[in-house]
Amino acid sequence: MGKGLIETNTPLPEARQGEVVESQSNEGFRRLYIESYGCQMNFSDSEVVASILSSEGYSTTRDIEEADLVLLNTCSIRDKAEQTVRNRLKHFNNLKTANPSMTIGILGCMAERLKDKLLDEEKLVDLVVGPDAYRDLPNLLKEIDGGRKAVNVILSKEETYGDLQPVRLGGNGVTAFISITRGCDNMCSFCVVPFTRGRERSRNPDTIIQEALDLDKAGYKEITLLGQNVDSYLWYGGGAKKDFEKASESAKATSVDFAQLLDKVATAVPGMRIRFSTSNPQDMADVVLHAIARHSNICNYIHLPVQSGSSKVLKEMNRGHNREEYIDLINRIRTIIPDCAISMDMISGFPNETDEDHQETLSLMELVKYHYGFMFYYSERPNTYAARNFEDNVPLATKKARLDDIISLQRKHSFFWNEAELGQIREVLIEGSSKKSDDHWYGRTPQNTVVVFPKTDEKPGDFVHVLIESCTTATLLGKRI
Repeated sequence: MGKGLIETNTPLPEARQGEVVESQSNEGFRRLYIESYGCQMNFSDSEVVASILSSEGYSTTRDIEEADLVLLNTCSIRDKAEQTVRNRLKHFNNLKTANPSMTIGILGCMAERLKDKLLDEEKLVDLVVGPDAYRDLPNLLKEIDGGRKAVNVILSKEETYGDLQPVRLGGNGVTAFISITRGCDNMCSFCVVPFTRGRERSRNPDTIIQEALDLDKAGYKEITLLGQNVDSYLWYGGGAKKDFEKASESAKATSVDFAQLLDKVATAVPGMRIRFSTSNPQDMADVVLHAIARHSNICNYIHLPVQSGSSKVLKEMNRGHNREEYIDLINRIRTIIPDCAISMDMISGFPNETDEDHQETLSLMELVKYHYGFMFYYSERPNTYAARNFEDNVPLATKKARLDDIISLQRKHSFFWNEAELGQIREVLIEGSSKKSDDHWYGRTPQNTVVVFPKTDEKPGDFVHVLIESCTTATLLGKRI
């Protein structure tokens, strides 16, 4: 995981790097092995890829050595994420030597950013496919069978994969992702996502609801609605969000926004918990907050990236909000949803960040007291606005020192919130066994806090009530009552 991440054992917008997401091997003509890196969207996309390839005779395997096709679904948000993939490829030399017919492919944002350059830079790679081109995988694999390497990195204004039934990979059978949007229009100056995932477009709400119903029928108990910016979800019949104003009046009149989507999903599956990620502050409307408050099955938890506490830095980041507007939104959240947990993303050492800017970040953290956080020092990404227009002029040692300040303060706040839970009784959805003890269950509260407690007669997927008796920075400990 990236430096500075407070581990909560919970899937948040930065998922565990290098986690293998594959299902148990089934009988099939060819074997597929997938590793996913980066955000939850990549893990969700890997399930789409498995679905597409299953119709081509591929079954997934946990054993990379028996795989005919090895795919790495990659992230480009930081240089470290790309280096992790490159280092992983170095380990494949022996695999390729032992099995020359093995196909190795790079999917996702790194594929989109580097395109066919990857074939020259990484000689083991046979296949490079961007996030919008996964439907073309069968054709690309035929090219490889014909002795050619294959690339498709064309971005789309329409593709949402909404008609596909994802193959659930390596999950716990309790929680699942549902992708609702693709792409991003926000153009934050430090971010490559608009270049690697394209324009923002939304998925047909009927397909989202049907997927939720299918998961409910299959026994899942929690879904997370995914998008780079879920709050700007807008369905008007298809196409890029930027083209909404060109739509017919009838299409506009029947359009569905994020608050309406939340209402529809929560009503369709009242027995399931509903989460969503990620939100951008400038797009989160009060109607969304009221939808959360109105439905007991929508979890009282919002991941609300801020990136800096300085209005000057936020402006240079092109975040679309300033410090005061962000604080006002926090106050509205806590008024409308009093017991809502809030987490953040924070970047230290953005170009031209001063000690005073850093102190404003710390003071914002003291004001909000986030429950959890994802914290990193700035990593310049090629071709972004920041890379083209700002000198990366904060020394690495200073970036790291400021990051240490942020991490230390967040640990203090995480412990503050967990300590406040002592003596409380919380509803916990059991997701599986604790990583540290097979004698204990692991689950989460609606506020996304991890709870560990001794096993009795429960099973994964059960909702139980737990008395909180002690805590650490990241975990609540208790007993079932």
